[in-house]
Amino acid sequence: MIRIQQIKVPLKHTKDDIERKIKKLLRISSTQLKDFQIRKQSIDARRGKEACYVYTADVNLDMHAKQEADLVKKVHNKNIMLTKEESSAFLNNLTNTAVTMKRKLQHRPVIAGSGPAGLFCAYLLAMQGFEPVIIERGKKAEERKLDVENFWKDGMLNPSSNVQFGEGGAGTFSDGKLNTLVKDPYGRNRFVLETFVKFGADSSILYVNKPHIGTDMLIGILKNMREEIIRLGGIFHFETCLKDIQIQDGKICSVMAEKDGQMRQFPADALVLAIGHSARDTFQMLHDKNLPMEPKAFAAGFRVEHPQKMINEHQYRGADMRLLPAASYKVTSSFKDQRGVYSFCMCPGGYVVNASSEQNHLAINGMSYQKRDGSNANSAVIVAVTPKDFARFGNSPLCGIAFQRELEARAFALGNGKIVQQLYGDYKAGRISAAYGEFDSQTKGSRMFADLGTLLPDELKTAFINGMERFAGYIPGFNRYDAILSGIESRTSSPVRILRNETYQSAVSGIYPCGEGAGYAGGIMSAAMDGMKTAQAVAAGAMAM
Repeated sequence: MIRIQQIKVPLKHTKDDIERKIKKLLRISSTQLKDFQIRKQSIDARRGKEACYVYTADVNLDMHAKQEADLVKKVHNKNIMLTKEESSAFLNNLTNTAVTMKRKLQHRPVIAGSGPAGLFCAYLLAMQGFEPVIIERGKKAEERKLDVENFWKDGMLNPSSNVQFGEGGAGTFSDGKLNTLVKDPYGRNRFVLETFVKFGADSSILYVNKPHIGTDMLIGILKNMREEIIRLGGIFHFETCLKDIQIQDGKICSVMAEKDGQMRQFPADALVLAIGHSARDTFQMLHDKNLPMEPKAFAAGFRVEHPQKMINEHQYRGADMRLLPAASYKVTSSFKDQRGVYSFCMCPGGYVVNASSEQNHLAINGMSYQKRDGSNANSAVIVAVTPKDFARFGNSPLCGIAFQRELEARAFALGNGKIVQQLYGDYKAGRISAAYGEFDSQTKGSRMFADLGTLLPDELKTAFINGMERFAGYIPGFNRYDAILSGIESRTSSPVRILRNETYQSAVSGIYPCGEGAGYAGGIMSAAMDGMKTAQAVAAGAMAM
């Protein structure tokens, strides 16, 4: 197979245009080309050049391997090379003795949490015949969606079914962004994307540069994935919250979970903790059980809205937007004190959403629907927070949670639970905004103007302003007076890491900390991949018993 990179075609093009370009680059006839698969799609809109689409394609030719090698040498182009079909090496390494392995576990593995880490862990274990038990404090995705929409409408929070808790995890209401910086030579990344396509996602996520699914599409995909896990023998217990763990001789022996006020015991010799970054009561319970953990750096700041048209014009240099998706951006900087400021979870054509999960605490996030056709762009502009910033809360591993709660309680008090907002110019001047500027805010949940200057500690506030001003050097107008700030963005990542060893187990044998909540991931893709690694570790542990 031959891989061709840097296949450039006009914005307006068809698959036939790509095929013609491939034949021209390889100097072959139509009869020699069997087919090709798009591996990557990106957009080149650099200054001074006409915007175009750029593809990487794998090409199957009607010739044997030596002829392909000779052809590559003949064309002598650094963007044309031999390649092999990608395979999920980690799947190839899975043993076929799943039934034998299952018998070496006395009980079904229990997975706490059904976010991407928990779901993909459950999926792989189910594929191997382990018939996992998944307990989830929230509701199934389609029911959770109704609770979230009702909360945005009337402000009545369900602490167990919201933007943070429920099937799919927090990423369900963050538009399903699937880009990751994690390098994985074993094919897990590709497997996650292929799995989403298998259960209903558009196949374009297999090759677009920054794939996303969209909150509106994720609900059905999660339902389909759940039904497949059940078909393979898995069991889901929704509205069932992990409350206690029983440890005997340094090993997990059972799990206590609560549903409708009733406690239920699940015997377990393997417990996967895929609890997500907002399961604060669970972190406390695990700490009380002396499960080793440590505080972890995270970040906090505000959602910042700009007109999507402004971002499009800068990123695409005035190209025809009828042929392009809503543009995204990523900005980052650090200053003399080494405190980083950067954009996070950028949502083209998106909405700022009330993402609270605790009574009397306000946390926000951003999301987009599949079409990303909203009039505003938003992203979190956040400032790095280290354990030094919350040292005044003591030396407990949970001090970062105390810091987050303090920020969220202040934000809630400012707006009585509504999303609190301020124009950037007014934020710098220290006055409450009276009206929006040239564009309105796009939110899910009620909002009101307030003085956000009282939320962040002074050092973080200064860093935020310095970042906004510097980012204007990258994207003109980023620091415009009427850029809309919304607060507070505090759930960027887990403030806790639950320690695990090289076998993915805690110091308590049979407990497998997993995913973003345990401090080993930072988004849908990395969490899903960590869930798959954890599934392999559970299977390996079963083999070693």
